[in-house]
Amino acid sequence: MKRPDYISWDDYFMGMALLAAKRSKDPSTQVGACIVSGEECVGQRPNTILSLGYNGFPIGCKDDHFPWDREGNFLDTKYPFVVHAELNAILNAQGKSLVGAKLYVALFPCNECCKAIIQSGINEVIYLSDKYAQTDVVKASKKMFEAAGVKLTRLETQTSKIVLDFNVEMI
Repeated sequence: MKRPDYISWDDYFMGMALLAAKRSKDPSTQVGACIVSGEECVGQRPNTILSLGYNGFPIGCKDDHFPWDREGNFLDTKYPFVVHAELNAILNAQGKSLVGAKLYVALFPCNECCKAIIQSGINEVIYLSDKYAQTDVVKASKKMFEAAGVKLTRLETQTSKIVLDFNVEMI
C-alpha cells in the first residue's frame, strides 16, 4: 500500500520555487520560480523541471557591492539591479524550449517578467500570492497575460508547510 500523505505535483513544484527563494539574499523579499514542462512541451515528458530561479543580482555583480534598499534615490535602491525570479528562471533555462511550460512562483509576476514569460512561450502561471493586485504593474501583467492567452492559476493547497530534515538518520 502506498503512503497516503505524499504531496501533489503542484505542491512539489511550488515547494521547489519556495526552496529556490531561500537562495535570495534580498533582506525584504525572497521569491523563487520553477519552470516545469507541461503536456504541450515538445520533446519533454510532462512534469519535468526545466529551470529554477530566484531574485538577485546578475552573475558577476557582487551582492555586497550593490544596494538592497527599497527607498531612496533610484540608483541607491535594489530596483535597477535585481533580476526577478521569473526572469532568472527563464534565463537559467539556457535556450531550452519553454513553449507549453508552466511557471510556479510564490508572488504574482510584475509586468516586466510578464513580457518575458509570454515571449518564452510559457502558457500557464501558477502563483500563491497576489498581494500587489491593486498596483498598476500587476494590472498591466494581467492585461497582457489575458491578451496572450496565458492561463493564470492561484494555487489552492491543503499543504501548509513542508519540512526538510537534513538528518540522514531520519530517512
